Amino acid sequence: MSQSKCRVCREPAIIDLPRHNANFCAEHLLQLCRRQVEKAIADHDMLSFDDRILVAVSGGKDSLAVWDLLTELGYRADGLYVGLGIGGYSDVSARHAQRFADERGLTLLTIDLRDQYGYDVPTAAKVTRRVPCSACGLSKRHLFDRAALDGDYDVVVTGHNLDDEAAVLFGNTLRWDVEYLARQLPVLPARDGFPRKVKPLIRLTEREMAAWCIVRGIDYQVDECPMAYGNKHLAYKDALNSIERESPGSKAAFYLEFVDKMAPLLAGTNKAATGELRACDRCGSPTTGETCAFCRLEARVSGHEPVPVEMVLNKRARTAYLATKAAGE
Repeated sequence: MSQSKCRVCREPAIIDLPRHNANFCAEHLLQLCRRQVEKAIADHDMLSFDDRILVAVSGGKDSLAVWDLLTELGYRADGLYVGLGIGGYSDVSARHAQRFADERGLTLLTIDLRDQYGYDVPTAAKVTRRVPCSACGLSKRHLFDRAALDGDYDVVVTGHNLDDEAAVLFGNTLRWDVEYLARQLPVLPARDGFPRKVKPLIRLTEREMAAWCIVRGIDYQVDECPMAYGNKHLAYKDALNSIERESPGSKAAFYLEFVDKMAPLLAGTNKAATGELRACDRCGSPTTGETCAFCRLEARVSGHEPVPVEMVLNKRARTAYLATKAAGE
């Protein structure tokens, strides 16, 4: 069986990318990724080299890859890791994030939910009787915003890739959730106490980010968060992956054409971007009510005894989590 060749240099390829109808060697895969990030930044005016950047770091491939890409391209970027208290999963994630920063001489800020706010994600899920992703997303958004503003950062960068954005768009389109569609943008401008937020990986897939990490020698958390088991977002990804296998390039066309053609038509329908805000009476963050959602969550769940991860998983997820945990021990 003949070895596939890189489209650029004709050397042996390490990856095939059907959506580009091409194979690439390690060097030209890295070149492709850099160019796609540079294009996303330029097309949407995401960043300048004068910006102080805070990267939301999870320890996974996407957040570490985007941090690596930005520093390699010459941007000044620090990282922020939020310890969510999701058992061994969070412990492993934190080690990957810290090792990445230490090996490259980068600054990684850390916040621990349990130590600093008296709760963790499994406990919040149990107390509020809501899905874990609700407390997780709310907590991370608030803490990244506060850290950026308190640290005088100009912009928060997240590692949302093309697969992530296409899956969210797919779910919002199935429900025709116009409010969410209107704010699914590559850039959310700074306003009323919120920092600017950008997504430089919107032109790159999970597979391409995994390949970037392998070539660059980046060790990352490979396991899915155990609390995401059964999340509709994963089902939407699977559905889009099926379409992509039959029609390569469909995901990119779906999301990028939405951004170019549909998003401008929805401008002005995002109530969250136009509603009147006031300062939270506890933390000062912008909110529509007297107290922001994060402070209400903290007041409700802070101080409760920690709840083990397996206590808030359904039967199938619990079985899978305990098997993974046992294997790690």
